[in-house]
Parts: sequence; structure tokens; C-alpha cells
Amino acid sequence: MTDTPGDKPLWDHSAAELAAGIRDKSFSATEVAEAFLARIDETNPALNALVDLRPEEALTQAAAADAAVAAGEELPPLHGVPVSTKINTSQRGYASSHGVVAWAGAVAQEDATCVSALRDAGATLMGRSNSPAFAIRWFTSNDLHGKTLNPWSSGHTPGGSSGGAAAAVAAGMTPTAQGNDIGGSIRFPAYCCGAVGLRPTMGLVSGTEPRGAEEFDSPLSFQTMAVQGPLGWTVDDVRLGLHAMVTPDLTDPVGLPVRPPLGGAGPVKVAIVRDVGLAKPHPAVNTALDNAARWLAEAGHEVEEVELPLLGEAARLWSLLLFEELRTMLPEIQRFGDDGVRDSLASTFRAATDTWGEQPTLEAYIKGYARRGTLISRLQQYLGGDRILMTPVTAEPPFEQDADLAGDDRMRELLAAQWPMQAVPVLGFPAMSVPTGVTDGLPSGVQLIGGRFREDQLLHVATAIEARAQRTRPSPAGTTEA
Repeated sequence: MTDTPGDKPLWDHSAAELAAGIRDKSFSATEVAEAFLARIDETNPALNALVDLRPEEALTQAAAADAAVAAGEELPPLHGVPVSTKINTSQRGYASSHGVVAWAGAVAQEDATCVSALRDAGATLMGRSNSPAFAIRWFTSNDLHGKTLNPWSSGHTPGGSSGGAAAAVAAGMTPTAQGNDIGGSIRFPAYCCGAVGLRPTMGLVSGTEPRGAEEFDSPLSFQTMAVQGPLGWTVDDVRLGLHAMVTPDLTDPVGLPVRPPLGGAGPVKVAIVRDVGLAKPHPAVNTALDNAARWLAEAGHEVEEVELPLLGEAARLWSLLLFEELRTMLPEIQRFGDDGVRDSLASTFRAATDTWGEQPTLEAYIKGYARRGTLISRLQQYLGGDRILMTPVTAEPPFEQDADLAGDDRMRELLAAQWPMQAVPVLGFPAMSVPTGVTDGLPSGVQLIGGRFREDQLLHVATAIEARAQRTRPSPAGTTEA
């Protein structure tokens, strides 16, 4: 069937609506795939969010999904729902290029575990999402695939590193997308594009990549901070994506042996942390926090403002633990990276000397990891079983394009503004970026942080915010100046 007058188009349905409609035969998986492919044709040329598109392959997957419906088979939760995967995550038959020209031919023979989980959940894998080279900028551009634009404003970043995923979701190219996050790479792009992004608890979603010809010994910071997770246009999109991606996996160094319960949140207290002394929140950021606080109080949640210095300490610790390990990877980045990532990273290291000096010592690094454990315990004790935090996503509105290349002073401002993005990975707690509306033509939002394995509480509170926020889609053109 096709959309009837007055109905919203198939590409504007949530993942849950699409899965239900395919299941009850209101429309077919092929019709869904065709609708999203048409939407991609309409919007992607302006945005460059999805790369390596193979429409015939998507239609073949959709036809197989329809055959399963016709045969009366038991259908998985994402059956026939379009989902994108990121260019730094292995999908069989596609290059795991990381946005690096020299790796354009690095075709994966197998799926990463999180991609396999999406496939097993019935998703129609619909293109690869763009990312900066090596996924280490908050801006999405690389020499292999080019620059991704924010669908709200070409002059502002779509975020990074999952910027292609967030731009595609916001523009309606897919309802749900796979991303990964070590310093805000799911949450910040979701914020910049007005979407929802969830960084799960460390270990909840497997990050295991297939074994290749050359083993990569993942640095400790990657093992303890990097996670896979979903982005979506709605909270329900993210909820369904999370349930599909959760995979018990003991081959992951921090993987879990069982699937923990993810539902049943009761009353939740909300503690607002507005500022930790690193960057004063922009007025638009304060307005987003004020609006969300009011909405949550209206929804019956107990809301209070608190001081929590440990988040600032965790943010500073992030730059020590992650950057010192990135330092060991500099020769490879210098050799294979593009000018953007090389210049950005050099400026980042210079800015970080304000906190840790020119060359942090091994003792500082060791003590940093020891302090990390103490902060994790302190935060979990504070949250208990019935409290979450609400913070800015960042202290600024979405950054101007390539702000990290505007000099060391601007880089210092970016690093300070991103304290909410940096604090969470060090501690390994779940966090969500939830949109609150649009201010001066750019998306606004808040971050929710929960206790470990309490994604249910975050989703519950995010739903209350979403129900009260005034949200619209960006223009399909996606290239207006704000």
C-alpha cells in the first residue's frame, strides 16, 4: 500500500510503527525500503550522510522479510526496519574504511557483533554512515567520503564522530542508526541534529569486531570507554534499537554473560548538574535545562539542582587517559590521516597541556586509572536505585563547522564545553541525548545520565521530555545558513 492523503509518509514512521505495520501487513517491508530509498535520494545529495549505498541489496533484504511474513514465521523485533551502520564498524561485504583513503578497500568478511545483532533482529541494513577519519573529531569530514552537513544548517557541525548517522536519522533516511561513542560520538551528533542518542552502559552492547588478518590490540581506554549504541528520531526508535543490539558476549573484554533486564522503571528523582566550573553554559543551554526540568516536574518527577564536582574531575581525567593512548597511535594517524584529523589532534594535544602538562608521567596515568574506580563507586552510590542526572549535552549550541581547526584558543573552548561528553565514558555509565526543541534555528537538548544498567530509567524520563517538547523535522534541503 502507499500513503493515503493526510497520513504521514512511511519514512516518517518510528521503528516501532514500521515493525508493527510490517507484522500486521498494513504495508510491506519492500514498500518501507522503497520509501526510505526515495527519501535518501531526496535528501542525501545535499547532506552526504550515508555512503556506499546499495539499493538493490536493501530491496533484496526487504523481499526476504516479506517472504518471512507470508510464511507465517516468528518475526524479530526490527523485522524490515531500515538501519544504517557506521563506516568504522565491520559489515560483511563493505569496507571498514574509518574514512581513510588508504583503507577504502578494507572489505570486511564478517559482521561486528553489534551489526550481526541488528541483522538477527531483522533490520534492513540501509547504507553506511559517514564519520571523520579515525572517528576522533566532533566534526564529520574525511578525504575518502567528504563532508557531512547538518540538516538544520550547513554552517554548523552535524557532530562527530557519528555525524552521518545523526544527520541521516534527522532527515528521515533511516529511523534508527548504529553508532559508537568514546567521547560523545553518539550523544553529541544526536544533539547537533535534533535526534535521540543513547550511549549504553559499558559492556551491555558488544563491541567485538571480527578477527582479521592483522590483530589490533585495542588500547585500554578503548576497552573501558568505547561503546556501540543506537541513534533514532524518537525515544521509541532508540529503545527498540537498544533491545536489538544488546548481546551477551564474553569475547568482548568487558562483555556480559547474560542479558540484564531493561524495563520496569519506577519513580525517578532527577538531579540537575548545570556547571562543573569548566565552561559557563550558553543561554540556550540553560533554557533547555530549565524547560526539561519544568516538564519533568509536571510529569511527577522530583527535580533538584545539585553540585557534583566529580563530573568535572572525570572530564579532566578523560583527556589524560584517552589522549596518552592516542599519543601512541600518532605515527599511524600522521601516515594515513587527512589534514583535518592531523591538525585537529595536534591542537587538541596542545590544549590538553593546560591540564596535564607537556608530557604527563606514567605515575599520573596509573593514578588516573586508580582514581577512575573511586569516581565510579562514588557516582553509583550517589545515584542509588532511584536517581538520575540531567546535564547539558555541551555548554554551547552546536559548534560552527570545523571549529576545531580555528586555532588553539577555540579548541580550548571546545574541550571545556564538552565536559558532559567526556565525563561519562571514563565512568562507563549510560547516558542519553534528548532533544528539547529548536533555538535560533539550531536544535537544543539535554543529557540524562543513569546508574549502571539503568537504561530503563533514562528511557522513561526521556519519554516524558519528548512528550512535551515541540519538535519538527529539518528542511529536506539541509543547507540553510543559521
